[in-house]
Amino acid sequence: MIAQINGTLAHKSVSHIVVNNGGIGFRVFVPLTTFYELPEVGDDLQLYIHTHVKEDAINLFGFHTAEERDIFQLMISVNGIGPKLALNILSGISAAELVSAVGEGNLGRLTSIPGVGRKIAERVVLELRDKVAKLIPEEASGISVPQLSADEILAGDALSALTNLGYKSKVAKEAIDKVIKQAEGPLPLDSLLKQSLNILSN
Repeated sequence: MIAQINGTLAHKSVSHIVVNNGGIGFRVFVPLTTFYELPEVGDDLQLYIHTHVKEDAINLFGFHTAEERDIFQLMISVNGIGPKLALNILSGISAAELVSAVGEGNLGRLTSIPGVGRKIAERVVLELRDKVAKLIPEEASGISVPQLSADEILAGDALSALTNLGYKSKVAKEAIDKVIKQAEGPLPLDSLLKQSLNILSN
């Protein structure tokens, strides 16, 4: 697998670039955040690469930093997100801002990115919030990712499950908050869901 390319920029456009290395031109798809960092055509450059293999094609995705590539690879591990959508997400938000949005559970920021609906945003937060914070050290990004309490994590999991069942986020959250407030101690997820569903069905 190709992990990095050093070469000469032979062509650049918003959709893709061509990197000449050893007389071979490699077509590389890049997010806008990387596109803005590209040198002029004819200049040397280095890109961190993710090689995506399909039955009928091998596509290269290039990134200005290793952290951005690592986040891309995490994004495509989320159910429902392919390389094109992951590239689109990174075109609409910087790596550091994405870490912040996921860590805070900021669904509004994520859904403001074209192509990202609420369910995808909730899935990203649910599956990646514990992983993205490890990719960019706080001192490097300048962003402090909040540490969620056990109740907040549990509530987030329950909210995602209820919204996937079709309940409106605001109504579901009110039911979850009520159950947690009335609980005498920590609740397992199944109990929290069962009690919340009882409230929602009344």
